[in-house]
Amino acid sequence: MNAVASTYTKSIGHTSSASRRSQAARPSGPAKSEDTLIARLRRGDEEAFDELVNQQHGALIRMAMGYVADREVAEEVVQDTWMTVIQSLDRFEGRSSLRTWICGILIHKAKDRGVREKRHTTFSAFESYDDDNEEAVDPSRFQQTGEWAGHWAFPPQPWDDQTPEKIMASQQAVNAMQRAIEALPATLKDVLILRDVEGVEAKEVCEMLKITETNLYVRLHRARERVRAAVETYLSGC
Repeated sequence: MNAVASTYTKSIGHTSSASRRSQAARPSGPAKSEDTLIARLRRGDEEAFDELVNQQHGALIRMAMGYVADREVAEEVVQDTWMTVIQSLDRFEGRSSLRTWICGILIHKAKDRGVREKRHTTFSAFESYDDDNEEAVDPSRFQQTGEWAGHWAFPPQPWDDQTPEKIMASQQAVNAMQRAIEALPATLKDVLILRDVEGVEAKEVCEMLKITETNLYVRLHRARERVRAAVETYLSGC
């Protein structure tokens, strides 16, 4: 991060005036803490920048890995993201949280790099998976006729004696989950990584991806169901 930090120190001068222009009353609590961090960043406080990087860098790498071919490319995308953050601090208006703003920059850059790396065949693939008519759960898993029509024919695999600890202890199961996540359409992968891997709040995810809360939960349910099915397949073969 030395190159980015150096650029930060050199380029922050033009953002300090923006900090002086923004003197509106600030709320208390976490929002005030973030406002303090932003003010420090705009003053060119290198420790504030280091603090921000320590908080967000790992998560940004994991998010970038959802779009690009390998760790090295992900590192490049994140470095590019930090450079954009530095150069754009004076234009950050606080309409969303700082993390939401940074993640939005990362997602845009990672998608663009993924297209150029031919990881995804067309940019339209990022936006095309909005068919709300698709069944969230495979209909073949339900009884189709008779008294029990609509009830489970093949219920979800019970995990009561397969605790998360036991599952995660199996590298094969981990690999199955990773492959299932990797195979998800980008719009499903987005929400799964942000919500279940990074723990980003639903409202923030909606702001990042420019989707409604309803759409978020539909996508998240579909993503989880696909990953669950992959894990079930693995468990049934154990």
